[in-house]
Amino acid sequence: MTDLNDNICKRYIKMITNIVILSLIICISLAFWIISMTASTYYGGQRNWVQVFCNGAVPTELALLYMIENGPGEIPVDFSKQYSASWMCLSLLAALACSAGDTWASEVGPVLSKSSPRLITTWEKVPVGTNGGVTVVGLVSSLLGGTFVGIAYFLTQLIFVNDLDISAPQWPIIAFGGLAGLLGSIVDSYLGATMQYTGLDESTGMVVNSPTNKARHIAGKPILDNNAVNLFSSVLIALLLPTAAWGFWPRG
Repeated sequence: MTDLNDNICKRYIKMITNIVILSLIICISLAFWIISMTASTYYGGQRNWVQVFCNGAVPTELALLYMIENGPGEIPVDFSKQYSASWMCLSLLAALACSAGDTWASEVGPVLSKSSPRLITTWEKVPVGTNGGVTVVGLVSSLLGGTFVGIAYFLTQLIFVNDLDISAPQWPIIAFGGLAGLLGSIVDSYLGATMQYTGLDESTGMVVNSPTNKARHIAGKPILDNNAVNLFSSVLIALLLPTAAWGFWPRG
């Protein structure tokens, strides 16, 4: 009876700890969203520590939660044996792949694409640099970026996990990473097209992200900045994609 009470007490403490950590994660994320909106006023579109945090905060928080729940060390992704741990592993992978996919699409797409980007909500041609503008090259780049993260995760499993022979196949991790990168880029583009302001300064011909008297509106509303869009995209992909993957993941 005493052992049963001890187990119940340990589970209760573990549950409360997870709730507290998740609450702190939400508070920290919202706080840095506010900081991001404030910092963007001073830094504009430059890469800075706020942007690094918005891309890295979600996977970092998930990694900490995973360590508290399951301890340090890699385990096989196997929903039939370790649902919670597998979900968190894929959630972490999804967040990293989402950020990589968006970065590859933003950096590689404009350089290699020979066609004008199209707004993801209306498919109309828009100037290069428009929030929510996509190209085929950019989408393929996001797929490759996520796949690269998936391959890295898969190789990590092969090197550090010992009991893969009695677990579910791990190769879907690669496909999952590619899908997370592609969907992350699409979600990021949609949020950018609808919740980020994009205008064309007719006096300079430059794309601007803030409304001005000389700017002609192209798309979006001044609700979020780029850092906040990155953060929300990462959160959405990290929460939704592992849940969807559970129904299709092979069982060991």
